[in-house]
Amino acid sequence: MKKLCFSFLLALLACTSTLQADDDHEVARRAVERGELLPLSQILAATEREFPGRVLEVELEKDDGRYIYEIEVLLQDGRVIELTYDGKTGKLLETEIEDD
Repeated sequence: MKKLCFSFLLALLACTSTLQADDDHEVARRAVERGELLPLSQILAATEREFPGRVLEVELEKDDGRYIYEIEVLLQDGRVIELTYDGKTGKLLETEIEDD
C-alpha cells in the first residue's frame, strides 16, 4: 500500500511539473504575440552568428518586469559561455565564460 501511494505521488508531481512547463510555454507565446518578447528562434540565430558552437541550455526569466534569455553555449574551442539577452530587444547584455 505504501509503495502504491508513493508511486501515485510521484505521478502527481510529474503531472504538476508538466502543467507548469505548459503554462510557461503559453506565457512566452502570448508575450511574443503582444510584442513583449522576441521569438527564441530569432535569439538563437543571433547567437549562432556571433558565437558558433552547440547550444547546451536555454532559460527564459522575467526580472523586474523584463524578459531575459539566458543561453549556454559550448564553443568550438571547448569553452562554455553564458549569454544574457534582453528578451524584447535582442540586445546582448552580458557574456560570461564559465570556469571549469
